[in-house]
Order: sequence, then structure tokens, then C-alpha cells
Amino acid sequence: MPERSSYEPGTPSWVDLTTPDLEGAKRFYGALFGWTTESAGDSEETGGYEMFYCRGKRVAGVGPIMQEGQPPIWSTYFATDDIDALAARVAEFGGTALMEPMDVFEAGRMAFFAHSAGGMFGAWQSGEHTGAELVNEPVSLAWNTLVTRDEAAAAEFLEGTLGLRAETQDFGDGPYTVLMLNGRSVAGLVGPPEGMPDDVPALWGVSFAVEDADATAAKAQELGGSLTMTAVDVEGVGRIAGLIDPYGAVFNVAALR
Repeated sequence: MPERSSYEPGTPSWVDLTTPDLEGAKRFYGALFGWTTESAGDSEETGGYEMFYCRGKRVAGVGPIMQEGQPPIWSTYFATDDIDALAARVAEFGGTALMEPMDVFEAGRMAFFAHSAGGMFGAWQSGEHTGAELVNEPVSLAWNTLVTRDEAAAAEFLEGTLGLRAETQDFGDGPYTVLMLNGRSVAGLVGPPEGMPDDVPALWGVSFAVEDADATAAKAQELGGSLTMTAVDVEGVGRIAGLIDPYGAVFNVAALR
């Protein structure tokens, strides 16, 4: 179901980009994906936050770095119908709140959490803003994956807080842990790739659907981005490439089968 107006609690419902160059990032993703942008409101009130749109549908957010030391990153947000109760569960299962639950005008309520194995992620309780309005088709959000060194601890944390159950499946290229919500696969869970520095914390990766992963990867490089992984075929999924935008944010693109 590519067009969405609601999300079951525990489902990734939104992603946004924090970047040191807002105008540059808008140009890069506009040229790469054909996205347009629109302000989320008065820039002084929203901190310059804007929305990316695909064919008139809201697909992601983008905003400037707000404090020194904040890295360029694509962040994942999970839907919840009670963000305060979720914050309590995060604390119960060993996580911390980087941003306590707060109202975002009439759009909804948000919070941002961290866990040593479960990574940093946001939560969104929808109001007028219900999340991404288009998913799983070019060029929109397709998948979210937690990369962590402690998969067992991450699985325990995510089940206790978001109700996600880890299930190992075989996609032909080897086992892969899928995070299930009421019988549906909603995200992935993997160990760190070879060569990943030891000081890199657990993190949530974001993948966007595209028509042609190879062509998109080549275009990203022409636009000033770089590769983290050349395009490869993943049985049962499609062809996937890893990229870094010109300002340091990592993301994947996937030509889904």
C-alpha cells in the first residue's frame, strides 16, 4: 500500500535528514530523486525544518544542524499512539530520552531516544502530520535497518518498547533478522559490516526505493556523493547500493523486486 494516511504503532512512519548545508541538501536530493521541498511553517518557529515531496506526497523531512557536534544523519521515527507511555517503556528497558516528549504545534508529538544496542531513533504521535504519505515505491522510503553489535540486547529492547519481535529469515544469501509487528515485517536488524570502526554506535539505516539502483548510485556520485557499497543483488529483495550525500549523511537505495 504505497499511499498512507496512518501507521500502526511500532511501524517506522517518518524519516528526516539533519544536514550542515540545508540548501545544498535540497539541491542534491532534488536532482537525485526529483523531490521538491516546502517549508513546515514559520522558519523561526520550526528551526528551518522543511518537507520533501514526491508527486505531491510528503515523503521525508530535512532540517539544519542545530547544535555543535551534531552529525549529518538520516533519522528514523516510529509511530506511537501514546508517546509518554513509550518514553516510560524506553526508560524501563535501559534507554534514555535525548528529547523528552513535546508538542510540535498541531502536527503531533515527538520524542527522541537512545539505547546502547537499539541506536538513536525518534517517535511520532500523529496529529495533523501523520507521517510519510508515500512509501515502498520510487522514490520514497522503503526500509529501515538497525545496525548493532549486540543484536540480542537490541531485540529485547525493541520488543519491550515498540512491540517488535525479531525473527531470523533466510533470503538465499544467508540469514537476516526481520523485525515483525503483528505478523508483518516492518524493519531489519543486522550486525556491523566488515570494516565498521569500533567507535561507531548502533544506528538506524534508511533505504529509499528507486527504479534503478546502479543508475541512481552513478548519478549520486555525479552530484558529489560517494559510495559505501556498490550495487549488489539481494535475493528476495532487489538490487541495493549504499551512498553518502555530499554533506556526510548515509543512506541506501534499493530497486525492489
